[in-house]
Amino acid sequence: METAKRNHLEVREISGDYRPATEQEILAAAEKVINSKFRRGARIQGPEDSKALFRQKLAFQDNEVFAVLFLDARHRVMEYKEMFHGTINSAQVHPRSIAQRALQLNAAAVSVAHNHPSGDPEPSQQDIDLTKRLKDALKLVDVNLLDHLIIGSVDIFSLVERGHF
Repeated sequence: METAKRNHLEVREISGDYRPATEQEILAAAEKVINSKFRRGARIQGPEDSKALFRQKLAFQDNEVFAVLFLDARHRVMEYKEMFHGTINSAQVHPRSIAQRALQLNAAAVSVAHNHPSGDPEPSQQDIDLTKRLKDALKLVDVNLLDHLIIGSVDIFSLVERGHF
């Protein structure tokens, strides 16, 4: 007799029995994996690492959140910080505050991201303009802006990959 194929994740109970995992349990497990993978000192290997971190942190937020990943010269994590919180369709972002924190940490590079609670990761003209201002502000203090990601409910838009800077 062939075992039926399961289309869900399972959790083992103390009794040893298995049951389908709840969405909350799956998200909690994913957060635990992401947090351990991107702890202080972990190296960001490339854009996919940044996307995975920001997706996990921002995709399910109800309001717009603007977060910054501060990195050293070898692109090791120094700090992940949600710096600005907004409404359902905007967040007030201050490049000066990001530059100040980068200087406090002696960061060499940053990746930034924000979510679009609407689920559509397409950037607005304000998003593109902010990216240019932020890149210019960080350049003045020798901090490299690696990317600005916009997190949707399914997709992620990378301003670097789409040639916006």
